[in-house]
Amino acid sequence: MRAVRLHAFGPAENLVVEDVPVPEPAAGQVRISVAAAGVHLLDTSLREGERGPLPELPALPTVPGREVAGLVDAVGADVDPHWLGRRVVVHIGFAPGGYAERVVTEASRLHGIPDGLDAAEAVALIGTGRTTMGILQFAEPTPDTVAVIPAAAGGIGTLLTAYAKHRGATVIGLAGGPEKTDRVRANGADLAVDYTDPAWPGEVRAHLAAHHGGRPATVVFDGVGGAAGRAAVDLLGPGGMHLVFGWSGRDPRGDDAREPGTQEPGTQEFTDEERAARGITRIDVLGPAMMRRAGGDNPVRVLELAALDAAAQGHFTPAVQRFPLADAAAAHRALQNRATMGKVVLVP
Repeated sequence: MRAVRLHAFGPAENLVVEDVPVPEPAAGQVRISVAAAGVHLLDTSLREGERGPLPELPALPTVPGREVAGLVDAVGADVDPHWLGRRVVVHIGFAPGGYAERVVTEASRLHGIPDGLDAAEAVALIGTGRTTMGILQFAEPTPDTVAVIPAAAGGIGTLLTAYAKHRGATVIGLAGGPEKTDRVRANGADLAVDYTDPAWPGEVRAHLAAHHGGRPATVVFDGVGGAAGRAAVDLLGPGGMHLVFGWSGRDPRGDDAREPGTQEPGTQEFTDEERAARGITRIDVLGPAMMRRAGGDNPVRVLELAALDAAAQGHFTPAVQRFPLADAAAAHRALQNRATMGKVVLVP
């Protein structure tokens, strides 16, 4: 079978397609014929030799990828045979292996794919959708919500926009360039603005004054940080919430490099003192805080099920950008250069 392998940490060009043996499921495992494999920003960091939130880097050579969807074509001992032939989606955990035509994983991790969703959409939900539902635990939108969403054309941004509109909120979507702002507008945002235009905050304030009684923003769903994140937070009124779940517009190591209450190097982020003076609450939602809020014996699975259920009920539909499996390097470059819209997936 074909798989994308990494023999040395470094640039995207180090991802190469090779023939490898077909894996066989052990007891408690299934084998999936992959129809779509998710590409995550974390995958690009791991490829470069940065482990991010994971406990360690994968041993080389490795097949990247931790999110797949497809058809179960073999089951190991002690696995319910009803899984055989079913469409499934799964996050395979810390162990990589998703960028391949076949993947082996634990049967306990599987979810059936709801009717009406294709494999690529299901992959978007099991990772990006799961994170989206985790974020929404901290700020459930209502008709009184005025939400600002940087990177609104991205995978999480698309889902946040759709869900917030489903709940009756006002949504201000930020994106870079006219193609992306057109997508954000088509996704239902009340206003889509290009954050590469320095005048964009004034456009937002004018829109809120003309159409929403001059209400300030109540929540910023911030996966960007940096200058765009700072300007978005500046739109918040007293009591506003700044929910942080990413750093695509800033140095991801900034939090480790700064003293408490000081600005991150190279950014324009609010200090703790500024937030306190404005009555703004910042919550870093990823990691233990999200898992505690989800609860249950397996909080990751709780959020995965919530995302699949939300899509099945029509509350949102993930945006997907597909690349052939052989173009994994191009997918990584596009993701790092912020040249993608929606969840990036590889299709064998």
